[in-house]
Amino acid sequence: MNHLKNLKVVITAGASGIGSEIAIALSKSSAKVIICDINKDLIESFSAKNPQIEAHHIDVSNESEIKSFFNDIKDKFNSIDVLINNAGVSGPSGKVEDIDFDDWKKTLSVNLNGVFLATRSAIPLLKNNGGSIINIGSTSSFLGNPLRSAYSATKWGLIGLTKTWAMEYGENNIRVNAVCPSSVNGERIKNVIKKEAEYRNTSPEKVKSTYLNQTSLKTFIDVEEVIGMIVYLISPLAKKITGQMLVIDGNTESLSMKDMD
Repeated sequence: MNHLKNLKVVITAGASGIGSEIAIALSKSSAKVIICDINKDLIESFSAKNPQIEAHHIDVSNESEIKSFFNDIKDKFNSIDVLINNAGVSGPSGKVEDIDFDDWKKTLSVNLNGVFLATRSAIPLLKNNGGSIINIGSTSSFLGNPLRSAYSATKWGLIGLTKTWAMEYGENNIRVNAVCPSSVNGERIKNVIKKEAEYRNTSPEKVKSTYLNQTSLKTFIDVEEVIGMIVYLISPLAKKITGQMLVIDGNTESLSMKDMD
């Protein structure tokens, strides 16, 4: 983990969940971590426990806020080494005919527009020394996901952005990759399961069991496994890896929910 020392790392949606765990782990390895998050209360709580990590109240889908955030970083640090595009929402659960257009637009705005805006502002700060952009994808980045049209659309789109930006900025020694975990243990997947169970008029336990049975290892992913992949991608060992989709999923065979119909 010595390679993380003094690296300047920006993480979106870093005040809770996977983002906060990544931020804390990298900071403990002596990286200089800067996070942003839309939830002011979570930022205040996170900052109280982790004063060494700089935190900003930012909506990643707001162009002016993102520009201001990265301008502050430029003024203070001049450059960065890593951008981790972690911000994302789970979106609505339901068949396409039941999805509200506002919910669709919100999901795309955060999950795709937010990645675009953050990356566009980060590129000039990465160009000086090269660096790494890591987009947090999902098994929904390469499989159909019933009842999750908006989320799936954004995660498939993220892979297109990853591969395109890797091609555009390879000459600047900027590597762009996507880490694609399956369901990660924690509150977020619990909420997704709860919403799906309500829509299907069944129990959360049945939905969770179906999720687990879709993977060869019959297990959800732990956040430490995602952190391990990120640490590897930032390291010199991964200096030739770019434009890739790195999957951590216990071998997800399908996201079909036919056995619940």
